[in-house]
Amino acid sequence: MKQTIKKAAYQFVPLKLLNFFKIQMETIQLKKVRRLTFHTDILLRNTDSRWLEAVFLSPHLDEDWLTIVRDLEPLMITDRACGVNPGDRRAIFYLVRHLRPKTILEIGTHVGASTIHMIAALQKGRPKGGDKTYHVTTVDIVDVNDAWAGPWLKYGSAYSPRDMIAKLGVAHCVTFIKSRSLDYLANCREERYDFIFLDGDHSAQIVYQEICAALRVINPGGAILLHDYFPGQRPLWSNGILCPGPCLATQRLLAEGAKIKVMPLGALPWATKMDSNITSLALLIGE
Repeated sequence: MKQTIKKAAYQFVPLKLLNFFKIQMETIQLKKVRRLTFHTDILLRNTDSRWLEAVFLSPHLDEDWLTIVRDLEPLMITDRACGVNPGDRRAIFYLVRHLRPKTILEIGTHVGASTIHMIAALQKGRPKGGDKTYHVTTVDIVDVNDAWAGPWLKYGSAYSPRDMIAKLGVAHCVTFIKSRSLDYLANCREERYDFIFLDGDHSAQIVYQEICAALRVINPGGAILLHDYFPGQRPLWSNGILCPGPCLATQRLLAEGAKIKVMPLGALPWATKMDSNITSLALLIGE
């Protein structure tokens, strides 16, 4: 009942005011988190953002993408899951294909849309009979493959994330884990990753802790990719919706002296959502 009343009340509050309250509440919660230690000297370093443009305009990667589109079409990946949109998935594919990591950690599996595009990029980057040591570990707070609950069905997805991976023929290259992100990261002992995608809880207090924890398990030259990064806490699309958490988290890190650089991917050469080509993806690299 309280949630219904709260939702109804929000309908009468101007969106700009709601966004202001979001920022204030996230800031308050973030201040409650104790200062954490972090080391950023091992992150990928590239001070020139023009390399991103070259990646997304690469004719070679365009050819790879057309092949992948055909390969993934039978999986009928849903566009109604409120997660990474089709344009974001393409950007993730290009990034992973270019960076060629061997090990990836994804926080926030959801319906597996980004998972399948990352493993497809790893698979495409290795010739047949070549290096097959690549692996994706994907973590979610719920069992995304629960056959009884079928969480993927309510979003219109035809297959569970595990089934999609199996149909692509790379089941041995993906590990699904049900856990809170911070619990998983805290319990990593030997695990190390070349590329980490943070797309779970988007609140500032959790993203701040996730980034600090991710920096402890990333390999030298690795990169962190953030989802729902809104530069300057300003809306990116015509709907006016704002998710301030990831930006607030990185601002705190910078204020605490982190030698990091946040590179919003910005405008892509293809469509994303709401008749735009803007993405909320952002790379976190060394300064």
